[in-house]
Order: sequence, then C-alpha cells, then structure tokens
Amino acid sequence: MGLSGKCLRFVLLQMLLLMVDNAALNPTQLAKRHDCLTKCGDLEIPYPFGTKSGCYLSRDFLITCNDKTNPPIPYWGTKPNLNVTNISMEGQLQVLSPVSRDCNNSHSRFGASLNVGDFRISYIENIFTVIGCDSSGYIHGMLNKRSYSGSCNSSCEKPVDDGSCSPGSGCCQLPIPKDLRGIRVYASSSNKQKNVSQFNQCNYAFVIEDNKFHFSASNLSNIAVKVPTAVDWAITGNGNCKKAKKNKAAYACKKNTLCKDSNNSSGGYLCHCKDGYQGNPYLGCKCIKNCNKLPLGLGVGLGSVTLTVGSYVIYYEFRKRRLIEVRKKFFKQNGGEFLSDPSGSTGDAATIFPANDLEMATKNFDEKTIIGKGRNGPVYKAILKDNNPVAITKSMKVGGSQTKQFIHQVSVLSKINHRNVVKLLGCCLDTKDPFLVYEFVTNETLFDHIRNKDKAPTIPWETRLRIAAETAGVLSYMHSEAGTPFIHRDVKSSNILLDENFTAKVSDFGPSNVVPMDVTQLSTMVQNTLGYLDPEYLHTGQLTEKSDVYSFGVVLVELMTGEQALSFDRTEEDRLLVMKFCSFLKKGRLSRILDKGIINNDKTNQQQIKEVAELASRCLNVKGVERPSMKEVAMELKRLRQLGGNVEGTNEEIENLRSETSSTGYYGDGNNSTSMKDQVSEDFDAGIEDE
Repeated sequence: MGLSGKCLRFVLLQMLLLMVDNAALNPTQLAKRHDCLTKCGDLEIPYPFGTKSGCYLSRDFLITCNDKTNPPIPYWGTKPNLNVTNISMEGQLQVLSPVSRDCNNSHSRFGASLNVGDFRISYIENIFTVIGCDSSGYIHGMLNKRSYSGSCNSSCEKPVDDGSCSPGSGCCQLPIPKDLRGIRVYASSSNKQKNVSQFNQCNYAFVIEDNKFHFSASNLSNIAVKVPTAVDWAITGNGNCKKAKKNKAAYACKKNTLCKDSNNSSGGYLCHCKDGYQGNPYLGCKCIKNCNKLPLGLGVGLGSVTLTVGSYVIYYEFRKRRLIEVRKKFFKQNGGEFLSDPSGSTGDAATIFPANDLEMATKNFDEKTIIGKGRNGPVYKAILKDNNPVAITKSMKVGGSQTKQFIHQVSVLSKINHRNVVKLLGCCLDTKDPFLVYEFVTNETLFDHIRNKDKAPTIPWETRLRIAAETAGVLSYMHSEAGTPFIHRDVKSSNILLDENFTAKVSDFGPSNVVPMDVTQLSTMVQNTLGYLDPEYLHTGQLTEKSDVYSFGVVLVELMTGEQALSFDRTEEDRLLVMKFCSFLKKGRLSRILDKGIINNDKTNQQQIKEVAELASRCLNVKGVERPSMKEVAMELKRLRQLGGNVEGTNEEIENLRSETSSTGYYGDGNNSTSMKDQVSEDFDAGIEDE
C-alpha cells in the first residue's frame, strides 16, 4: 500500500478512536443510565451534583428537588432551607441565605444562620452588610475549628448615596475572612430606633454577593427575606490534587482533565477540561479542536490558519484599545488627574501604579498571592519590577462626592512617614475600584502571634512593652501631631503588624479616617471588630479619639494575657477578654490571668506589669471623659520602659510623665471608692502570694 493508503488508514484510525472516546464520555448517556435528574426548575444540575444516590459524587453534592411546587424548587442537602439558584463548574454555588432583622414597629427580632458543611462561604465574592439608621450587626462563625466574630454599625448622618454603601448613609459593610463555614448573623439597635423611627423601623444584617447588592434609600424600609450568597465548593475528603491522585478509585477528575487545588485551608480540589476539550470534567472531556492533527488539506489548512491568526490580531488590537479607553475612564473617575498633578491642590503628587504593573506583580491577582483580608477585600503580596515586595488591597469604592474625599485622604496618607506606620506607597487608579499599595511587613500580625501558642512564648515582656509603646506613639501622633488629625476606628491586634525585629507597624489607617480640622467628634459608621468596640459609642453614636483609647486598652490586655479579645471557647461571662480581665481584678487574682511567660522575679518587671494593668484599666473606662488621651498613654508607656533602662529620657521628662498620668482611673460607673491603681497593685500581690 502506498503513502496515500497509509495516510488514509491513519485518518480512519484517529476518527475511530475519537468516536469511541466521545461515546464513552457522553454525560447525557451516563445520566440516562442512572435515570438522573439534570434539571430542577430553572437550575441545571451538573455532576458531581445530583438528586439521588448514583447521581451525585457524595452527600455533600446532594440537591433535593421539591417538585410539589410550580416551578420546582431545588435545595442543597436534605434540609429544605438553602435554595440553590446556580451551580458553577468553576467551584461556586449561589444560594439564598436568610436576612436577620430587628423591627421596632412589630417587635420582631430574629437571627439568621448559614451552614455550608465542608464547603466555604466565599470571602472574595461576599460581604457582610448592615442596613439601618441606628443599627448594629454582628457575625459569628467557625474559622478553622476556632470561633470568629465581627461587627458593623451604621447610622444616617448624611443623605443616602444611591448605589454606594458609604459611611453615615444608613449602610455598613465588613469583609468576611477566608475559610469561614457556619455563620450566624444578628441585627439590633442600640437606641431601639428612638430618633429615626419615623423613616426607619427595621435593622437588617446579612451576607450577600458584593456584585449583587446596590444600596438605595428604599433598602432602609424594605429588604428581601433572603439574599444571594456565594459558596465555594470543592472535592474534599482526599486532600489536594497530589494526595487525591494516589487514590485512583476515589479521584474525581476523569479523562482529558486537569486538577487544580482549591484555595481553602481544608484542602480539596477542582477538575477542569484540558485546552481543546470540553464537557463535564467529572465525567470526562471530549475533543473539540486540535486534539489530533491530521495530515489532510495542508494548503487549505495553512490558509485557514493565516485567516484565523489575522482575525485574532484584529480582535486583540480591538480589545487592547477598548481596555485603554476603559482604564482612562476609571483613572479620571478615581481622581487620577488631581493625584498625578503636583501643581494641584493636593501638593506633592502621589505615586500612581499602572494596573498592568500590579497585574504582573500579582500574577493577575492569583489567589495564591493572597496573604490576608483587608477592610475592602483580599490583601495580595506582590513583587514589583524593582524586586521590592509590597502589599496591595482595594480601597473603598469611589464615585460622586466620595472622589474628592478620596483624593484628599490618599494625598495626606501618602505623606505620612512614621517608622511605626505601614507606609502607603501609592495607588492604582485605572481599575473600577482603586487599589492601594503599601510597604510589605514580614512577620505577620500581633494577633497571629497571640493566638499561636507556639509563637506567643517567644515574645518576652520587654518586647511586648515596646510594641505597646510604639503603637501608642503612633496613635498619639495621629491624634494630635500629624498635619491632619486621624481617628483610626479599628485599633486591634490584627492591625498591628510586626517586622523581623518585632517592631510594631500600625496598619489600616483609612483612607476613610481623616478628621476635618474643625471636628472634635465624628458621628459616623464604626467598622470596629467585636471585642474592641467602645461601649460609649453604642449609647451616644459619637466617635472620638477616646474610642481609639478604649480599643488600645484591649490590646494592652491581650499583650499581658496572651488571650484573644473575644473567644467563644471561654465561658459566657468571660467571652469578652475585657470582662474577664476586670473580673479577675475584682477577685484579687490578676496574676492568674497574666501570660506566665512575662512574669519573673525582677522587681522592675513586676512594677511595669502592675502599672500597665492599671493603665489598661483606665483606658477601659466606660466613660470616655475618664480615659486618658493617647498622648498621656504613650508618655506613660515610655516612662515605664525607662524603668527597665530601655528608653532615653531626662529626669524632668520622667517626672512630667508621672504627674500627667497619675490621675485616678476607675472601671465601671465611677462610683468605686478605691483607686484602680491601688486595686491592681493589691490584686497582683495577692495573686503572687496565692501561687
């Protein structure tokens, strides 16, 4: 047989193999074989999901179809409480989760829960949202076998900005952390809508897909009973791709597929068809183009290739020009013309990073470059062209009246050059939402070290005292010494970063925290985390510098005890660390709550701990007026470090510090007859003797 005969045999063989391959992998045939339902109402149900045994991969993928309704309603799992509206083969479910509400007119109040088993509530797609003019929202959940809590407060201090959930306009939002599973949300009112009942009877709290929510004034009076929430799913139970492939019988990725590890800490993976193939990767993918190259019609083929390449070039150029125009629009919308002009009202120009540079530095914002969660979304670690590492995160949403505020705040923040502040290096403006670029700090957060019992003992008392003094110094500087005053609003141990020398670097200063020069109190939304929230704010709605003082007092207690500000692993009465701390003081058992690694027989050590405990108790006064200023706190901590010979200072400075910080402090209603300083000393001594 000649060459043409051999070619014909080769072609026929390839065609036969493709026909057999495609027939064996036909998902429709597999579904028919098991009599599997592939649709419930409007919902397409792709494998590994299914409605009965033999049609789904495991019980995690069971969809219950209620066909007694018209149209039928699909639910996830056996309990009919999570309506599924979409299943994406890219690893995401969309479900309708309940809204928590607290209504004054009907005296109805109920929480809402969402449990997703081994799957995860998407921290990238979702956001915790609170609606109301006198509203507090709380979210609790499980995070890698430990508890998590967050809170958000909203008020109506300015007109509602339709389309934007902005501070003081009746809406508050808080990002949720990675790897969150079961959650429960609550809505409440501190003043029972007393001053806003004419136009706002209810408060609402819920977790919703960010791109599905557009806030408007009508939301203050009406929210749907359920809202769309994204759930990340993956094949779990056999670990990541590498581990799962070892167990061929249980490995879910079929022929012509690729395996990709999921992004959650519990492991798991997803399957995808290879390039040139399509279909359901959990059943097998079939060839659609260029899978087998056949030596037929080479001349025609080359002509087709040329035409195809030419079309792609034209299309690519069109896309490129379109992208340029869109980015110009975003750049202008986000205030780029002002921030990039040093002759403008903002003074020195802020550094502007092109979106292309950030995309390249983060590998197109690959999830593997995510190192944490900021106020407005994920935080990415990136390596710039000059090989310097940076941290990148989204800013608040900008548009309309907020643009001018954003321009001013970025300009001010970029000029702050304090050794204990995470420096804002610049911003990226040619994206829909601006990105902020910060210096990268290497040694995780203070919270990471406190919660990790293997790391905490490695931080001696002298280092903890220095971290406290450095943090207080930053807050004092921001409150009273910076050119434009700042209120941080979210002082907590997870916002105190540590470098390789355990030098404190305070982060998350805005950019929504700049206080106008003529304002001493700021009535606005508080994005403080539960456990650090100033109790006075719940009664007055006033945010002051003393709110930062209270939160810093909680950080001091964390440093002394090595315990988290809020833990559901503790008893109910001790759940809040502040309450536990005060309870131990009253019972004369201060030393029992201290981290054992910080106490030694040195008198200076014990004196410092006693006085820091007293200082913390003053910061934690319920009444803000009875708390010291951050400047007083910073000076007192500097004085205490001087006792150990760690800080330079004159005798006159030390005496001034003593006189400025010697005022009596109380915890509670101010009716105690004993100085808290004396109480701390007595309790500490009693604790030592008891042991």
